[in-house]
Formats: sequence, structure tokens, C-alpha cells
Amino acid sequence: MKNKFVLFLMLITATSLAQENKGSYSFSLKEAVNHALQNNYSVINANRDIEAAKKKKWETTTMGLPQINGSLGYQNNIEIQKSLIPAEIFGGTPGTFQEVAFGVKHNMNANLTLSQLIFDGSYLVGLQSAKTYLQISENAKTKTNQEITEMVINSYGNVLLADESILILGKNKQNLEKTLFQTNEIFKNGLIEEENVEQLQITLTSLDNSLKNVNRQRTIAAGMLKLLLGIDLNDELILTEKLENVSQNNIDLALLNEQFDVNNSIDYKIGKNLQTSKELLLKLEKSKALPSIGAALNFGYNSFGNQFNFLSSNQKWFNFSNVGVQMSIPIFSSFGRRSRTQQAQIALDQSKTELTQTQQKLHLQFDKAKSDYEFTLEQLTNAKSNLKLAERIENKNQIKFKEGLATSFELTEAQRQLYATQQNYLQAMLDVINKKATLEKLLNKN
Repeated sequence: MKNKFVLFLMLITATSLAQENKGSYSFSLKEAVNHALQNNYSVINANRDIEAAKKKKWETTTMGLPQINGSLGYQNNIEIQKSLIPAEIFGGTPGTFQEVAFGVKHNMNANLTLSQLIFDGSYLVGLQSAKTYLQISENAKTKTNQEITEMVINSYGNVLLADESILILGKNKQNLEKTLFQTNEIFKNGLIEEENVEQLQITLTSLDNSLKNVNRQRTIAAGMLKLLLGIDLNDELILTEKLENVSQNNIDLALLNEQFDVNNSIDYKIGKNLQTSKELLLKLEKSKALPSIGAALNFGYNSFGNQFNFLSSNQKWFNFSNVGVQMSIPIFSSFGRRSRTQQAQIALDQSKTELTQTQQKLHLQFDKAKSDYEFTLEQLTNAKSNLKLAERIENKNQIKFKEGLATSFELTEAQRQLYATQQNYLQAMLDVINKKATLEKLLNKN
């Protein structure tokens, strides 16, 4: 019994600690977007890509700056290589040879080299490529921000849609349960047929299933939003805005008069980056036909001996130094360079065609996004009007049903029409939010 009590206390303590460590966030739509642009996992990695591109740019720059390298070497000649020389040099018999070992058992050297690139066409192209690579990373970051912004807006709206659906379905269920109870009481008194009760029961069961499904969808939608925001899935997330307010804030008729400038599109800028990279590749292949010039200054010491005494102060060291300039001149590559240059030219022509295609696609996407947004604004107006009509029709059928002037089937049809109209109105509000986000992304306004 005592052990069970201790275990119970440990469980309570662990639960309390977990609740204390659980984070809690509260966001408006704008706050959610701003938080995602700082904490989304893709955004964080996009920032790292930019930092990596900056480092790459500096790495390329240093290739043309002075380079200093040092070396330290030691060699132990276990068996010194021997040569044969005529023995008569040492007073020996003419025609015979004497073995002679040239060298010592130990030798050590230390060397310091200063090198400088004077001219290399590939290096100049590399500097331009590093700059373009940085621009590509920055444009990719901008595109990531736009996509995350749109996704957060869509996910935020999906959660609000689920919340509103839960409230409406809960209210509908409550009203239907009341109607079913009253109808059942009338049936017990023998004033109506059982079919009226059964028809309402079918509608209630369907409504209850819809409510359960929306609750599950709300959990999934909230999880997706948390993932986009870069917060833990177990953290509490509170949305401070309502679907209707967000929808009204996203009604902007002036947006329909905006003119599309393809040069402001991030997709077009990325396409231009791709074309520039292909141009640089062509320049790189052409530069390989140019000579490259480099200079180097060497300074060092070496020492020799049959005993390992290099650490002794009496050991003699011999210094050496030299300076040199080297020019490498490409002469003939069996037309290999020309073939690579032609391939680079083909790749450049392809990128130009792709850029033209991207430009045309962007214009079509803008026209479609503009049309979709205008359509959703019209749909919202119609859905709101239809909702009022459906509410009046359902209310009239409720009165007629209670007075015995309408059947349960007619009431059920009016209720189903109302439920569908309610969902259409909620969806219309969400569509306004989503379609505006898509249009603003194309206009580079996010």
C-alpha cells in the first residue's frame, strides 16, 4: 500500500512538471506569420544557406590573395643508395669499379612558400559566380518566406474554420436534440407517426458524426500550424482572431487593380539567377583558353648528418631561397575545350527559353489568381445572402412541423440545406483569405 502511495505521488509530480514545461502561445494572424518567419525550420535553414553562401564567396576571394604555406620534412636513409665509379680514380685497377655511397643517413629541411596568383580567367569568373551564388541563396530565402507566409495564412484559416464549424455544428446539434425530444413526446401521445422521430434521429446521427470528424480535423490543422510556426506539437496554441474578422480584413478591392510586374516576382528573379549562372559557366569555359600566371617565393633551411643531431645547437643548417614566375599556356586540347564551350552555350540557350516560359506562366498565374480572388469575393456575398435565406426557410419549416403543416422529411431537407449553406459560408470566408494570400505572393506583397 505504501509503495502504491509513493508511486502515485511520483506520477502527480511528473504530471505537474510536464505541465509547467509545456509552452503556451497566443497569436493573431499577423503575429503567427511573424513568428513563423523567425522560427520555422525551413526559414532557419534558409538563413544558414545565406551564411554558407557568404563564406563560400570569401573562400573564392581568398584564392586570388597571397598564400603562405610551410613544410617540415625529415628523412632517414636506412640504406644509402650506392653508385659505381671507375676504381682508377682512387688508384685502383683500371677497368674495375668502386662502390661509393653519396649522401648521409639523416637529413631534415624546413621550407616556407609565399605564392600569389597574378592572372587566371577562371578565378575572375569564380568571383562573379560566388556573387551570383549569394544572390541565389538570398532569393531562395525570399521565396521560402513567401511560401511559409502563405502556408501559415492557410493553416491559420483552417484552424479558424474548424473552430467555427465546431461551434455551428454544436449549436445545430443542440437545437436538433431539442426538436427530437419534443417530437418524441408528441409521438408518445400518439399525435404523429414514428417515422417523424426516426427521420430526425437519422439527421442527428449524421450531425453528430460530422461534429466528431471536425474535432479530429481541428487537431490535425492545429498540429500543422504548430509545425509551420516552429513550436512543439505538445505546446498550447491559442488563436486570438475569428474567421469572420480575418475574412473581412482580407477584402481588398484595390488589389484587383494592381498591375503585374514580372520583374518583381521572386520566381522570375530566380530564373534570371539561373540564366546568369549559365552565362558564367560559358565564360568559365572560354577563360580556360587564356594563360594563367602565378609567382612564388621560397625560403628554407636544410641540414644533413650521419647522426641525428638536428636539435643540437652545434648542428649546421644551410639556408636557401628562390623566387619564380610561372605561366601556363593552353595550346591544343584536341577540341575538348571547344566542345565544353558549345555545351555551355547550349545550356545558356536552354535557360533563356526556360526564363521566357517562366515569364509567360507567371502572367497566367497572376490572371488566374486575380480571377479566383474576385470570384471568392462574389461567392462570399452570395454565401452570406444564401445563409440568411436558408435560416428563414429552416425556421419556417420548424414552425410548420410543430403545427403539423410540414412533414419530418421536409424539415430534414430544410435542415440539411441550412447545414450545407453554413459550411459554404465558412468555406467562402476561408477562400477569401487563401486566394488573397496567393495573389499577394505573386505581387510580392507578402
